[in-house]
Amino acid sequence: MLLIPYIAKYTQLPIKSIENTVALLNEDCTVPFISRYRKERTGNLDEVQIGDIVTYKAQFEALEKRKKAILKALEEQEVLTPELKKTIEATDDLVTLEDIYLPFKKSRKTKAETARKNGLEPLAKIIMAQNAEEIEYIASQYVGKEVPNEDDALEGARHIISEWINERLDIRNQIRNQLEKFAQITTKVIGTKKDDEKAQKYRDYFDWSESLSRCPSHRLLAILRAENEGFIRVKIEIDDDKAISKIEDRILKSNNSCSEQIKLAVQDAYKRLLLPSLSNETLKLAKEKADEAAISVFSKNLKQLLLGSPLGEKRILAIDPGFRTGCKVVCLSAQGDLEHNETIYPHAPQNDTSGAIKKISSLTDAYKIEAIAIGNGTASRETEQLIKRIQFKNPIEVFVVSEAGASIYSASKIARDEFPNYDVTVRGAVSIGRRLADPLAELVKIDAKSIGVGQYQHDVDQAKLKNSLDTVVESCVNFVGVNINTASTSLLSYVSGIGPKLAENIVAYRNENGPFPSRAAIKKVPRLGEKAFEQGAAFLRIKNAKNPLDDSAVHPESYAIVQQMTKDKGVAISDLIGNKKELQTIDLKAYTTDTIGLPTLEDIIQELEKPGLDLREKAKVFTFNQNIKTITDLREGQLLPGIVNNITNFGCFVDVGIKESGLIHISNLSDTFVKDVNEHVSLHQQVIVKVLEVDVPRKRIQLALHK
Repeated sequence: MLLIPYIAKYTQLPIKSIENTVALLNEDCTVPFISRYRKERTGNLDEVQIGDIVTYKAQFEALEKRKKAILKALEEQEVLTPELKKTIEATDDLVTLEDIYLPFKKSRKTKAETARKNGLEPLAKIIMAQNAEEIEYIASQYVGKEVPNEDDALEGARHIISEWINERLDIRNQIRNQLEKFAQITTKVIGTKKDDEKAQKYRDYFDWSESLSRCPSHRLLAILRAENEGFIRVKIEIDDDKAISKIEDRILKSNNSCSEQIKLAVQDAYKRLLLPSLSNETLKLAKEKADEAAISVFSKNLKQLLLGSPLGEKRILAIDPGFRTGCKVVCLSAQGDLEHNETIYPHAPQNDTSGAIKKISSLTDAYKIEAIAIGNGTASRETEQLIKRIQFKNPIEVFVVSEAGASIYSASKIARDEFPNYDVTVRGAVSIGRRLADPLAELVKIDAKSIGVGQYQHDVDQAKLKNSLDTVVESCVNFVGVNINTASTSLLSYVSGIGPKLAENIVAYRNENGPFPSRAAIKKVPRLGEKAFEQGAAFLRIKNAKNPLDDSAVHPESYAIVQQMTKDKGVAISDLIGNKKELQTIDLKAYTTDTIGLPTLEDIIQELEKPGLDLREKAKVFTFNQNIKTITDLREGQLLPGIVNNITNFGCFVDVGIKESGLIHISNLSDTFVKDVNEHVSLHQQVIVKVLEVDVPRKRIQLALHK
């Protein structure tokens, strides 16, 4: 099996595109760079398609590595035949590969192995031939010191036959097929845990049964979490009689005393070996699919969050609200630098409302504040109402900002390095303000799992989750682009070809030598070679550079083409940039070469029309219903403004301005069938919802999307 056909089999992409993409990956090119600047070589593949190639390339390499390990083990056992080697090398599926290797595995002492040592394998072969009539008499010839009687001899022979049945590929695949189509997942509560307070959130699964293939990913993960926490037992079941009958149909050739022994061996093989092993395998595969679904939802949500609307470079006053400990207030410059911090106490128990209002008014004047960011945690609504009572001299927009993960950031090494002389409360407030200015730049400093836009993130495969989330962050950072003269080490580390160490070197060089005047100057950074420059330069922006192309997505390798265009037009680059009418008159075919085709040239023209433009929408002010303060204020039928704060496969959660978020079940998103929740709502979207049901004791709110 070869790599390119293997990838083509699963992706259905053109062979040439796969070959060229694999070659670029082997040259240490990144996915964002390949998808954006090597379109001619890939056949214009997008990031998702290139990501699929990366996935199946890794899968193939893991398969080949396992094949080598198995072939080596078989050679050491001196059982590797040319036919077996050929079969293994042609296998393109890991499950099949392990089935082929199963008879040769050096396992712990088994019943079949004991029977072989007792000399019972010839008897097992006689039974499997199904020709003998008096098998009990034949069995008596195998009685000895280790085999006391005929029954023990027959039992030992059956253990060997059971192992043979278990190792047959056709039978294993037959049981797999039945499990795939007909498996039921059933749960039972553990009696001693039924009244446990912690178990109550799983009470729906105290006695549950449904088709495993139809069990939604979120439900399966919830069931498995309940099992892991020791509240329920989980079983995977199929029709045992039907499964055993199908095995017998494949093996039985006669109706004599041998066939009776084989029937007993079939039952033993099925119940002791096949079903436990393959039901665990089936559940594992179902868990992997559920993981993939959960990770996919998490990744989509994270992408929407990272690409959330930035307010931009504004002078911001940020407040981390609180009651007893007060509200932490910080004033930030337009570049996000901390200029002032203090604490106000407008709420109980101090209730210094007038003092807080005076202080906020004074600070907004002194630091020429243009916007106020309020964290959405404890005392958020009360603080927002306080701020809206203030008569500011100049118009100031007030925003409520998600605090998710802010406490993680404030206690992190990144935060300590940024603000070594301030405590966690000040750092948290700064993070809230910076999130308003630029969500992407601030959120990259936090472990994505701590941002709170996924479900069951601690239950899924952690390596796959990290890889997926890192890919999302990398994609978002490179999609937006990074101002190299203001970006943090965290943000720079996600730029194509840069990574953590070079990011540190860039910041250190910038601190020592001042802002980079041009992209070419980036090459002066220690250890930043030609490859890193090729991969990352076009994603790094230089504001107010001498060459305006340095603040665009045009790659430096294409500068000469733009310069030729301007020369042919008889104008300066600055006259061509933003001149859509003039740009549309350029004959792109005249600039094609062996390596640069129309896809790249069309991207260049599109970028020249709006160079350095931030493609994200600007942040908008949002106001909750001021009369709704707790869950007890909700009534069925109410229409309320809300913000989507999490999306799952079964619906979305909406913040209506109280502690508990409400759920819009997928069935309440539209009057028609909804296949994908993301087609109807997006993270942080402002919506109007209708209250359907309020369960105060369980703190559950059912909502519908109001059109």
